[in-house]
Amino acid sequence: MSPLVTVRGLSRAFTVKGVIAGVDLDIGRGEFVVLLGRSGCGKSTLLRALAGIDFEASGDGQIKTPERISVVFQDARLLPWMRVLGNVVLGLDGADARTRGLAALAEVELADRAEAWPHELSGGEQQRVALARALVREPELLLADEPFGALDALTRLRMQLLVRRLAERHRPAVLLVTHDVDEAIRLADRIVVLDDGRIAAHLLPPRAPVARAAAGQGLRTQLLGLLGVEFAMPEATS
Repeated sequence: MSPLVTVRGLSRAFTVKGVIAGVDLDIGRGEFVVLLGRSGCGKSTLLRALAGIDFEASGDGQIKTPERISVVFQDARLLPWMRVLGNVVLGLDGADARTRGLAALAEVELADRAEAWPHELSGGEQQRVALARALVREPELLLADEPFGALDALTRLRMQLLVRRLAERHRPAVLLVTHDVDEAIRLADRIVVLDDGRIAAHLLPPRAPVARAAAGQGLRTQLLGLLGVEFAMPEATS
């Protein structure tokens, strides 16, 4: 089966400074890919190129993406003058828009907040609304740019599990950008490490949760090494 997303020789630059340098990437239908890298390495630039919103960058290369794409950003970007349900169905066509919006809110466990105003929600709830808004459009490709970065640790973990569960249910291709190694290990079918605008590695975490947990420390050490972080286990003491 051909990949749903294909990138070949992608380069992007702002003024004279290069950000993406000849990236090749494929993403299959239903595959959850996590793009991992240090700040400033080009992760968000690559995501914006796939979303078709890299208006300030110049460059070349070939990009093939499906027609239906949704994007979730680090901030929820809800319109404060619209209620929660209105934000979810904004721009949605069809007489069943309200029904679909309520179903999407139920999936993110916020059906009872449909008539709330955005300012009445916590940060985690606002991100769940943003996720409902993305999924209600039934995207073939879901792009997420550090969507949990502004959340506290416990809410972040809950959101990670929710996103993974919904991705398995809806089966879009997913590209999630993060600089968090543990988040990448927890979520990814495949981890793509971006370093200085180039892909440095593709890694496949074990699929089974038990095997993934067992491989976690070794994979974490490997990923940290690729990111330039030396990690040594403490010596045992008697």
